[in-house]
Amino acid sequence: MGINNRVGFTIVELLVVIVIIGVLASIVLVGYGGSQEQTYYNRAKTELTSMTNAIKLYSLKYNVYPPDVARGLPSGIEEFTTKDPNVLWPLGPWPGSVYDYDNWNINGITTVQISIRFCPQGAPDTSQCHFPREPWASGFGVDSAVYYCITGSCRSHQSQPVTYPGYCLNCPGNKPIGT
Repeated sequence: MGINNRVGFTIVELLVVIVIIGVLASIVLVGYGGSQEQTYYNRAKTELTSMTNAIKLYSLKYNVYPPDVARGLPSGIEEFTTKDPNVLWPLGPWPGSVYDYDNWNINGITTVQISIRFCPQGAPDTSQCHFPREPWASGFGVDSAVYYCITGSCRSHQSQPVTYPGYCLNCPGNKPIGT
């Protein structure tokens, strides 16, 4: 009678199973990361469209766009977005991002837009920024933004030229600027 009865697994069999589980986990994580970025993008489009509609309704009612706000959204537009004035605007869709309402006059042209900023205000470099992991965000700088143009000569930041890296969600062609 031989003692050839196997009770367990060999190390090679265990390593093969671990490698297979690792490959499957990688596939799932890569797919999840891509869908998560798409979710952030879709949320940005939806929320910026909603905010733009509120700004336009405000403008129709008061015959003026709200004044510029530093890193936030203008007060008074809540009446056009929700029945509860205590509901605050959400943070930006991407982790670390914030909404920023812009109302500038550059060379006699009034520009009104809603931006999503990825860097703290006054950041000296991009080390504190949290940019989207998207091809269109490569090359973004501290003043770069994703923005929804309401009127005027929209851009990432009023201190930068229109060619400065940014991403306009509703501009013709919907292409990255400056990249």
